[in-house]
Amino acid sequence: MRLLAIALAALVLLIQYPLWLGKGGMLRVWEMERQIEIQREVNGKLQMRNAALDAEVRDLKQALEAVEERARSELGMIRKDEVFFQVLEGDPAAARPVTPAVPPTAK
Repeated sequence: MRLLAIALAALVLLIQYPLWLGKGGMLRVWEMERQIEIQREVNGKLQMRNAALDAEVRDLKQALEAVEERARSELGMIRKDEVFFQVLEGDPAAARPVTPAVPPTAK
């Protein structure tokens, strides 16, 4: 009777092997589910990026103002009748003109 119980236990273990460690086993299923979740996150980020690019393309096709804004900001372009002023930021004291020192006149 004891030998029969050991034989049945061995058979149960042999039957369980493909379930857990085989080609379509549970360990492989868990790994695939983890990879699917990672890919879904990547796809979500890419969809957000694509939506932003799509909105920018639509805006550039429809609005001349967007083209003008990009030309001004990225290329530094101005219109013919405009005057360009460049404002430098920094220490205002350093921007003041320095008056030359006048040596005392000899008498």
